[in-house]
This record gives sequence, structure tokens and C-alpha cells, in this order.
Amino acid sequence: MNHIFLRFYLILFAGISQLFFSQSAPNQLSDGTLKINNKETVAVKIFATQNSTKFYDEASNNVPNELVILNEDNIKAESAEHLGSIQNILLKYKAFGFQFLDKNFKPVDATLEQKNIENFKYLLKSKTVLKSTDIVELETNFKIWDPIKGIKLGPFMLHFYSLMFIFAFGLGYFIMAKIFKIDGVDEKYLEPFFTWTLVGTILGARLGHVIFYQPELFKEDFLSVFLPISTKGGLHFTGFSGLASHGAAIMVIATTLYYSLKVIKKNPLWVYDRIGIVVASGGAFVRMGNFFNSEIIGKPIDPNSPFAILFPQQSSEYGVTIPRYPTQLFEAFGYVCLFVLLWFLYKKTDKKYQQGWLFGLFFIILWAIRFFVEFLKEPQGDEIIHFAGLNTGQVLSIPFMVAGLVIMIYSKKFKLPKEEATV
Repeated sequence: MNHIFLRFYLILFAGISQLFFSQSAPNQLSDGTLKINNKETVAVKIFATQNSTKFYDEASNNVPNELVILNEDNIKAESAEHLGSIQNILLKYKAFGFQFLDKNFKPVDATLEQKNIENFKYLLKSKTVLKSTDIVELETNFKIWDPIKGIKLGPFMLHFYSLMFIFAFGLGYFIMAKIFKIDGVDEKYLEPFFTWTLVGTILGARLGHVIFYQPELFKEDFLSVFLPISTKGGLHFTGFSGLASHGAAIMVIATTLYYSLKVIKKNPLWVYDRIGIVVASGGAFVRMGNFFNSEIIGKPIDPNSPFAILFPQQSSEYGVTIPRYPTQLFEAFGYVCLFVLLWFLYKKTDKKYQQGWLFGLFFIILWAIRFFVEFLKEPQGDEIIHFAGLNTGQVLSIPFMVAGLVIMIYSKKFKLPKEEATV
């Protein structure tokens, strides 16, 4: 048994060492190899960006054997003016001898019409000219995360990020129904619980992001604060591109307080204990949605690290597109572990009768996960709060952890006999 624990600690130590001591990224180009027909290999420098200026300038940098990975911003026009800008950039790449390739590294017609541009996936500058009969694979020491962003449903697209929210609330509804059944709570209280939690989560997360990270939106684009649209450069649908978990936590606490006192009429701590289980599971889905969107990414990482991932679709606000930590997955994994722990304690122990104990533990662990993962994250927007070298997310997490500890300490005063635990 001792040998098993020794191996576990060694693996844990090795993982932590990789996380905190592998941050090394000298420039904005990454190394890869094109393997052609399982015979010929071509070493390439990989480049990707959403910044149109950097994208334009890169064409003339004369990097030998350069592979440019295109993303939606490079090829998808939102207006006639934008299409003209895209065509101008691609014309420059064409003039500097880049080959236009599709997602399978097959040469495509370089005609710069919008319908044809959408077939472009790679631009390659190399003495080796690829043919349509070639079988080409891109090999790298790191993973490349470059998925489609959603499922096409006729003229509309169901984004995976939205789908993850649907899964989060769907699973949360199922879990809470199970909890109500275990506790003998009338199902009539389930629908209002779901409604208030949904409103609190979406409204709080959106307001939290704008207040803590993009307060300028209140003046520059007020409607985008509350609606999934933007009025900059014309009216267009954007979806909510910024949601903050700290804001969601504050608003859900408020809406749950109302639900507890006015609807189900139980001690709010009783409800908070159970909503923590639901939120832990939902948080994992939300972070998976961030992973699909290539957002909330990590800091640069050594390309040889087993954790290294390149996000070609990452926003230009994060800087250069090089291998980074998949911090979304780190958080998602932590939330799954938290959900398993809370569910076990709820089902197998008497802690659910000590009102507030599960919620306090939930607060401490959830925000501790967020606090430590923040060391590996890139800043989200403008960091307006700094203290002792900590970023906005970390500073905001500390009060929640302290609150969780206080709630756990005082929870023994609210212990219920088992026969009084149900409605």
C-alpha cells in the first residue's frame, strides 16, 4: 500500500513540476513537420493569428517552410468591406508564393471569392509543392485544438458553447430532481428552482464580466451588456462572449435566497448545500464550452510538455498563438472531482443534515481550484483589480473561500434531526 501512495505522490509531483516549470515560448512560431506520403518530411514553422495586421505582415516575413493555419476571422467576412480586407491580405500571400490548401492539405483554387475562400484552411510557403494526390499529415510535439464551433442547423449554427450550457442546466435539473426525491421534497418546487437558478446564473455571469473586466461596455455598447448583440459597426448577433463565474455566484446566492425564503420556505443553507452539488457539475460543462471556443486559455508552455496545446482560434487579445496550457480542462477536471466528492458526502454521510457544511466546503474547494488555476491563465480582458501579484480572478476568489470557511464553522449551529430534514 505504501508503494502505491509513493507512486501517486511521484506522479503528482511530476505533473505539478511540468505545470509550473515548463513555461518557455521564445517567439510566435511553433515547430512542426509535414509528413508527405509517409516518405518525405518537411520541417515547418507554424503561424496562426486573429489579428489582421499581424496576419497581413506575416506574408512578407520570408520565413522558410512556413505553414499558416487559418481561422474564422481570417476567412469569414461579416460585410463587403471586411471581405475586401480579407481578399487584400490573401492576395499578398498569393504574391509571396504561398500555396492555398484545404483542411486535408489538398491544393485548392486560389480564386478569392467568399464561397471559395471558406474552403481555405492552410497557407504553405515551401519549395515542396503539394499535389492533390499527396497524403499529408501535420506532426507536432504538442496537440492542436482547432474544431468547428458548432453544429449547422440550416441557416443557423448551434454553438458547442451554448450546447454545453444546455447540458449543464439539463444535468442540473436531473440531479436536483433526484435530490428532491431523496429528501422527500414536493416536485412542485423544482420548476421555480430551475427558473431562478437560470436567471441568476446568466444575468450574474454577464454583469460580473462587464463590471470586473469590460466596464467600458456600459458606455460604448450598452445593449450588448444585457443582449447577445453588438451595435458596433452595425447591429449583429454575437452571443454572450463574456461571462464571469464570480458574478454568477453572487447573483445565484441572491436568487436562491429569495427562492428559499419565499418559495420553498426552508433555511437558505439547506438549499445552498444542494445547489453546490448542481453548480459543481455545471461548472465542468461551462469550462468545456470555453475549451470549444478556445477562450480562457493558459499562458505559454514548453511545446514539449504533455500539456501543451495550440489554439489557432484563440482571440488576438491573448497575444501570440503558440502552445499554451489548457486551463479550461484543468478547471473542468477539478469541478468534476468536486462534484463527485459532494455527491458522495451527500449520499453516504450525515453532513447534509448539518445545514451549510456542504455549501461551505463547496465554496472553499471551488474557489481554491479557480485561485490556483489562475496562476496558469492569461488575463481575461483588462485586469482592473490587482493585489500582491494576484490577478482579478484570484483576488475575487479569496473572499469566497473565507466565506466558505466561516459557513462551515457555524454550520454546526444549524444541524437538523434526520426526521426534520424533509418538507
